[in-house]
Amino acid sequence: GEGLGNQFLANIREVDAVLHVLRCFEDENITHVEGGVDPIRDKEIIDTELMIADLESLEKRVDALRKKAKGGDKDATVQVHVIDQCLAVLREGKPARIVKRATEDEEKWFRQLQLLTSKPVLYVCNVLEKDAQNGNAYTKKVEAMAASEGAVHVVICAAIEAEIAQLATDEEKKEFLSSIGLEEPGLNRVIRAGYKLLDLITFFTVGPKEARAWTVRRGSKAPQAAGVIHTDFERGFIRAETIDIQDFLTLGGEQAAKEAGKMRQEGKEYITKDGDIMLFRFNV
Repeated sequence: GEGLGNQFLANIREVDAVLHVLRCFEDENITHVEGGVDPIRDKEIIDTELMIADLESLEKRVDALRKKAKGGDKDATVQVHVIDQCLAVLREGKPARIVKRATEDEEKWFRQLQLLTSKPVLYVCNVLEKDAQNGNAYTKKVEAMAASEGAVHVVICAAIEAEIAQLATDEEKKEFLSSIGLEEPGLNRVIRAGYKLLDLITFFTVGPKEARAWTVRRGSKAPQAAGVIHTDFERGFIRAETIDIQDFLTLGGEQAAKEAGKMRQEGKEYITKDGDIMLFRFNV
């Protein structure tokens, strides 16, 4: 083939993770560009293209950095060290994400390289409806491959997802899923796997008119969580009035949780937990 286009590669550079959909089904009515179904081969074709692009990118910039490093530039010295590690693994046919970063400085320069193969990967196995629950021989191969790479994989049936998307109400969707023996759409599993891959959690804000979910990285402190909503909230952060979602649901809402003493006053050092319901007090 002609390979991946420059615009496609540029798009991948901007993302936080790569979601790689692999064909894991036989269907004589849908031809495969490579002449047969083999998800591992398909993955390796794409991987090779991404590695070549990363090699070219690094080789273009490393010579100028080597000159700077020889001239005593400390930043350039660290950058060259990181690039040399990346070049070594890429030349072995392995992705840059396996490169060990020993210091915060190395991690900073590694991130700035924006290498295509540095992104975490989620493999999505696309199967026929009959295999949506338990997978098949192809998905087992992908599962083993993902495990060996420390990557994540999910099995879904795109045909089922397309049918679900056509249904108007949640009730219709539940009935359809139940009729084919599934508890939830595959898309839900993809979202959860994506959150796990990127180490993301959800916190909530609840007002008189609406409740909203917000996404933040695990380990974020309360002011950072507030900043997801608005920079003013982070800048003028005073405290976060916080209720655990289980208390909120069990007791029947914000007022009941307050009365039961389940609302906590959390300060600037509080680490946001998955499922926290938060009301931010701030002053700008």
